[in-house]
Amino acid sequence: MDERVEIATAKQAANNELVLAFGRLQGAANRLEYILGRALEVECGISHLMFEVLLILGRADEPGLSMRAVAQEQVLTTGGATRLVDRMEAAGLVERAEDPGDRRGRLVRLTPLGEETAVAAARVHVENIRRYFLAPLPPEDLDRFTENLRILSHSARDTLPRLP
Repeated sequence: MDERVEIATAKQAANNELVLAFGRLQGAANRLEYILGRALEVECGISHLMFEVLLILGRADEPGLSMRAVAQEQVLTTGGATRLVDRMEAAGLVERAEDPGDRRGRLVRLTPLGEETAVAAARVHVENIRRYFLAPLPPEDLDRFTENLRILSHSARDTLPRLP
């Protein structure tokens, strides 16, 4: 792809191959997010964002994660993470516990129901990923495609400023 492209009109902007490629990536991600997120809501009763938090907590060691760590993993404000965790706590999916390293701090961890929900939702999610994300692609391209996504994700993550 040409590194120096002259864009002088809206038509040239709209038809620029880099703009089109990124738009396709964003469009695919938005549509897949809707399809897969809706399936989690219908089949498991949780939002995709709640599922992501369950996964983050599932990866965490005991005794849990701080609200700040949850917020950073999801690129949320601490207030947004607190509201989300409040809803998840009300649903019985997570609980807050004292932080053994900080008397004033609170940690978030999975409850047994949160563990069960994470497992059930992951089973649904994996099947839908196979159906909507992998099945349309040529099998011989899957390894390279998923590695490229990992590279892009890590590059973007490393570019974002860390929350204070």
